[in-house]
Amino acid sequence: MQAIHNLLRPSTYRFIDQSEMGPTFSALQSFATDDALAMSVGQGNSPTTARIWVHHNTIVLGIPDARLPYIDEGIDYLKEQGFQAIVRNSGGLAVVLDDGVLNLSFIFPDAKEVNIHDGYEAMVQFIKLLFQEEGYPIEAFEITGSYCPGTYDLSIDGKKFAGISQRRVKNGSAVQIYLCVTGSGQERAALLRHFYDISKKGEETRFAYPTIEPETMASLEELFQKELSVQDIRNRMLYKLHELSGHIVTDPLSNQEMEWFEQRFEHMVQRNGKALDHLE
Repeated sequence: MQAIHNLLRPSTYRFIDQSEMGPTFSALQSFATDDALAMSVGQGNSPTTARIWVHHNTIVLGIPDARLPYIDEGIDYLKEQGFQAIVRNSGGLAVVLDDGVLNLSFIFPDAKEVNIHDGYEAMVQFIKLLFQEEGYPIEAFEITGSYCPGTYDLSIDGKKFAGISQRRVKNGSAVQIYLCVTGSGQERAALLRHFYDISKKGEETRFAYPTIEPETMASLEELFQKELSVQDIRNRMLYKLHELSGHIVTDPLSNQEMEWFEQRFEHMVQRNGKALDHLE
């Protein structure tokens, strides 16, 4: 049995479940929530927090994506496919969120004392613990040909099912992962490949955008060859968090956290206005 990362062993976890908020729940609200929680956890007002969230038919763009030469045409294509687009405030490039993708944010304290790689490693370890009984070795390395490729891509047999990003606010860090639970990994990747084809049109760009090969992506349902649901993975997470800490609280956002959320949400709206206002 592998040693458990210290970040995963708080005396208490706070668990916030936003996996069933429905189609009106905006990804802008999610990123603002994580910022508010990072401020709260960083100040010691909240224990280490695990927040799960689902967004319907949303493409979360990275800041470099907003600079694609024909981004307006790319956004139009996404809208035609039934997807909205937002620009996030954490690192990385475009990812696909839909009702078969479960997102998990760990909000850890002491960001200024903890190495950024520790946050990533803790998330990788948690996902390995979550699925260890399935018997498939999960690896963390960059999957070339995937969308939003990065050092902490999670894959089984070379097929990526998850990607991790991290954002630090004050003295808290939000480590975020998307898990493709159900549906077709290839279909999600094909959507973004077409988006990049339209948005770039083969032009030379200063930033190196990924050349997406859909066969590099898969969902956990496809990889485990068994029926899964977002709710099933949610329940597994809750069980594992309780196993790691022994104590879970489900406190809603405090008045102070709501105030911070509103400020951060306004920032997100303004950021997206600047990034995408010429696309309307």
